[in-house]
Amino acid sequence: MTNRIPLIAANWKMNAPPVGWDGEDSPYSPRDGADVVVFPSHLDIHVCLEKFLTVGSQCGRPEAQGAFTGDISMALLAAHGCTWVLCGHSERRMHHSESDAFVALQASAAVAAGLHPIVCVGETADEREMGQAKDVVKRQVQAIEVPATFAYEPVWAIGTGVTASPDDAQEMHAFIRSLLPKAGRDSARIIYGGSVKPDNTKALMMQPDIDGALVGNASLDPASFRKIIEFSLPS
Repeated sequence: MTNRIPLIAANWKMNAPPVGWDGEDSPYSPRDGADVVVFPSHLDIHVCLEKFLTVGSQCGRPEAQGAFTGDISMALLAAHGCTWVLCGHSERRMHHSESDAFVALQASAAVAAGLHPIVCVGETADEREMGQAKDVVKRQVQAIEVPATFAYEPVWAIGTGVTASPDDAQEMHAFIRSLLPKAGRDSARIIYGGSVKPDNTKALMMQPDIDGALVGNASLDPASFRKIIEFSLPS
């Protein structure tokens, strides 16, 4: 057992906040025993902050300002109330060609702006098939030069309904922890992302190096998200 508090992050992606997100018993609100963070679209950051949710951005540009149409800087995100940011989600790496080097710049800019970065790492199905999973993850982790939370999200599990087995997820989480600086290794939180659902949460969270979840589709259902949080709490 560790003293690491579970971190449960709701990545709403390119969707509106789900019905009931702002109710009195909203599962997205801060609570005892776990850190709950929502990642809405940029259009919904302000309404979430107005309801006193802990809010992060799904992405951010490392430059403080400039001619980057459609982007938003880490500094602006922090100025408008965000406290967290996702860096290098596999969908950003894929659809926006974000490289390891660019993700590292994002993470550094986030820390400089006072944001806490969650850096997403993980291998594709082909990379896993070729036995390259740990090499890929090692390269992605070692590119980061600032304190960060890592989210292991095997690309082959995102949005597919297929989840890494608890043993496989634990093996990779332990490997990621072994790559972190010794000084903060034991206290660092490493979370799992990839088709997290209520029915697989307990088995994942029982693993010693899994400290929470980055939840995609299931975070759009308040009832499912509530169960994920409850199943993540120490028994």
